[in-house]
Formats: sequence, structure tokens, C-alpha cells
Amino acid sequence: MEEIGKMVAETAEANEPTLMPAAFIGHGSPMNALEDNRYSTAWRAFGARVPRPRAILVVSAHWYLNATAVTVMPQPRTIHDFYGFPNELFEVQYPAPGLPGLLEEISEAVKPTWVGADTDSWGIDHGSWSVLRHAFPEADIPVVQLSINADKDLDYHFNLGAKLAALRARGVLVLGSGNVVHNLHAVDPHRPDSGFAWAQRFDDSAKEVMLRDPATAHRLRSHPDYSAAVPTPDHFIPLLYLAGLAAASGHETEVLVDGYTYGSLSMTAYTVDVACPGSSEGNRPAAGLPEGVPADSTNT
Repeated sequence: MEEIGKMVAETAEANEPTLMPAAFIGHGSPMNALEDNRYSTAWRAFGARVPRPRAILVVSAHWYLNATAVTVMPQPRTIHDFYGFPNELFEVQYPAPGLPGLLEEISEAVKPTWVGADTDSWGIDHGSWSVLRHAFPEADIPVVQLSINADKDLDYHFNLGAKLAALRARGVLVLGSGNVVHNLHAVDPHRPDSGFAWAQRFDDSAKEVMLRDPATAHRLRSHPDYSAAVPTPDHFIPLLYLAGLAAASGHETEVLVDGYTYGSLSMTAYTVDVACPGSSEGNRPAAGLPEGVPADSTNT
């Protein structure tokens, strides 16, 4: 009887659909797209470890508007949505194809939430390609972006992330891209590889939540350092999508890499259902911001 039970359990496990991993990446400066540092090394390690996705669905901090929408163009353009950086960065292209048909799958997964179709206004912004250029350098996997609806509260985004978990069984890699701590008004160029005390406190609390109980991630808004760490929610919200995915699956998240730059930016990244040993090796700090341009004018 015991042997039969074991066989049933093994059969059930074998019949479970393989879940595509998911991640949240702290992307920092767009210059990370060009540089080799401990963060870009971690992003490459992640890309090398995941099974080849059928498509990549990115929730980027830089597509923040008053609607929930999905890019549906067959060939999305590379968007250089920043200011004051060298020409070399504006010349970067990430020519990944789109996947218009993914809209139907997303709409089915998140119903009754309405999702609009963006046919020509957006594309692949730097919150996406600065990371994907390292993780998937061939740019041959379809990339679709999901906008962050600025009219909705944190609970909405967490719950939407949980609903997107269904796509993982269909070969879709869901990737959030932002920064847990993101305060451009407080940046200090003299702190290229360290964080202010308040930034560390909030990032540590977020880490404890993500590793132990991601279902409570949206409650970080009550943290005493939330207003300093998250003066605007656009870069924080992508973390909630991974928290929702993790909570829906009941699986633990892991830290891919962590650290700080310019005092007020956290570069911490998390993964679900993939181990990336050695991903945080190296000691080169994150890429910097352009000199002479105020950080809050760069759209970083």
C-alpha cells in the first residue's frame, strides 16, 4: 500500500506542468546595459539558468500610465526613454520580436480585469532591454510588455501578479524590472556602492518579506521608511508582481544579487524556481549616472 502511494505521488509530480521561473530585477542606471559589473553578471547567470522561454512578459517601471495594456506589435521598437547619457547608449538596439497572440492568453489569465492592446505607442523600454541585453543577448525570444496602471493601488498589482502565474505553465517568463528603493532626489555620487541607513532598513525589510512571506509584500507601504524609499510607486510596483507570482505558487523566492548604488537606489533582485549559484560574484559596483545632469532628470 505504501509503495502504491509512492507511485501515485511520483506520477502526479511527473504530470505537473513545468513552471517557467520568474524574477524581479533592480535595474538601476541604463548604463548597466553596457557595463560588466556584479549586477550584469547576475543577470547573465539568470538568463543562462532558465529554460528557453516561449516569450518574456516584462512589467517595467518605465511604462507607467493610466491603463492596463499589453504591447501587441510584431516587431516592438527599442525605446531610449532617458536623458543626458552618452550617444553609445542611444545607439543600443534590442530587436526582439513581439508576440501579439499573447494578449489573448494574458486577458484570459487575469479576467475579469480588462487589458488593452497597444499597437504602436510603446515597445521595449530601457527597464526591459538594459536587463535583457545581458540575460538574453541574442534578442531572439519574443518580448511583450505589460504596463503599470498608475490609477490602481498596490493590492491591484499584487493580485494581477498572482493571476499571471498561470502563464508560467505555458512557457512565459514573467520579469519585473524596477528598484525596491528608488529615490532620485536623494542620490549621492560619492556613494557608488553603498546605501543610506533608511534605504538599507527598507531593503532589508523587503528582503525578509520576500524570502519568508511574499503574500504580505504589499504591506510594506506601512514601513516607516516607505515614503523615503518609495517616493513614487512606479519602481516598487514590479516587485509586487513577483510577490504575487510567488504567493500563488506557494514557492519561495531567492536573492539573485543585492546591493546599493548612489545611496538611495537598491539593486536587489529576486528569483522564483531557479537557482543561480555564483550569481553575485564580483565586486564592481553598478553603473553610474551622467555627470552634470540631475538624477531626477534622467528618467532612470
